[in-house]
Amino acid sequence: MSATVHCPLCHSDLTYPNQEMMVCSQCFHEWIPGTESAEEAGNAEGRVMDAHGNELQNGDTVMVIKDLSVKGAPKPLKSGTKVKNIRLVDGDHNISCKIDGFGSMALKSEFVKKV
Repeated sequence: MSATVHCPLCHSDLTYPNQEMMVCSQCFHEWIPGTESAEEAGNAEGRVMDAHGNELQNGDTVMVIKDLSVKGAPKPLKSGTKVKNIRLVDGDHNISCKIDGFGSMALKSEFVKKV
C-alpha cells in the first residue's frame, strides 16, 4: 500500500484517488497531488475557502451543506440553510454570522458553500 496522503485543507488522512485527483472523505476537498503546497501557502495568506474551494469574503451569502448540531439548541442547523452577510474572523470557526431562529453563531468554512 502506498503512503497516506493528507488533505491540505483539513489535514485528514482519510483520502482516496479519483482519476488524477485526490479527494478528502471528510471535507470533500479535491486537489491534484503535488500542488497542495501552493494551496497551503494560499490559505496561509488569510484567504478563507468554502467546502468547494471558492474564496469567501465579508458580506457573502453562504448555504450550510450538512446538518450541524448546535450546542444548547433543541434542534440542529439544517443543511440548505442560507446565511446572509457573513463576517470572516480568525480562528477555528472562521465565519461569524446571525441565523434566524439561532441568533449569533460561528461556523467553520468547511461546512458551507458560497451561493
